[in-house]
Amino acid sequence: MLKLTVVTPSFNHADFLQDALLSVKEQSYPSVEHIIVDGASTDHTCDLLRKNAATPGWEHLRWISEPDKGQSDAINKGFRMATGDLMAWLNADDYLLPGSLEAIAQYAAAHPEVDVVYGDSIFVRKDGDLLRAKKEHAFDFRVLLYRGCYIQSNTTFYRRRVIDEGLLLQESYRVCMDYEYFVRLAGKGKIFGYLNYPVAAFRWQGTNRSLATKQVRKERLQIQDNWSQLRLPHACYDLLSNIFRIKRTSMKLFNGGYWGELKALPYRGMDTRWFRSAAAQDLSKSV
Repeated sequence: MLKLTVVTPSFNHADFLQDALLSVKEQSYPSVEHIIVDGASTDHTCDLLRKNAATPGWEHLRWISEPDKGQSDAINKGFRMATGDLMAWLNADDYLLPGSLEAIAQYAAAHPEVDVVYGDSIFVRKDGDLLRAKKEHAFDFRVLLYRGCYIQSNTTFYRRRVIDEGLLLQESYRVCMDYEYFVRLAGKGKIFGYLNYPVAAFRWQGTNRSLATKQVRKERLQIQDNWSQLRLPHACYDLLSNIFRIKRTSMKLFNGGYWGELKALPYRGMDTRWFRSAAAQDLSKSV
């Protein structure tokens, strides 16, 4: 049985962290460890972690709290601590969806050649109410490079062999660290596999790092300059983005992705925190 590791970087997110913790604890898959890398929070994060870790049923939980150099540094620390065959990072304000770890493990076991597995996601409000579903498609490097980061980091698992090669996040990137990581791994020949399953929920908040538009553009262009063989002026990358948006749209049309997103619309505004109520569990399985 493959062992899975979930790494959660955290800094003053105690109000949301318990959702992330419960979403791992209540998974049906038995072989999992959850590593919390806290950046010396000043809220009650450590009290929460200390209480959980001392409670029966939380033996899979490991945590540290110390100053770090940012989110990428915290994730890299967690990856180095991990003992799993596959590992992922789950932000402290996000949470996994039911059955996701078992689905990831089954896919990885059936596709040993795949280095990186990613799946579908949902976007939710701060209170866990559904905003929309986000379905994906088979991996396409040019769509990733020129359209942008369509893969959700909280749905993505990496083989241990990737980490053992020293392929970690670039800590110089502040908001596009996931995009740079995906492009770099693909550029180095790592094989990506798409799992058609809702893996995780992303909390859409005004404070999300990924919403810092100017910094996103700056880092995106830097990544494209580094990995594109075209060596284009920056304005041309904007044109290519629109071109590859058409390709991404066609891929989602042909694989039924948009239909899957439409089927979730009747559930908008409903609580998806499946680990807190039976009704939410049924809903999460529906989307």
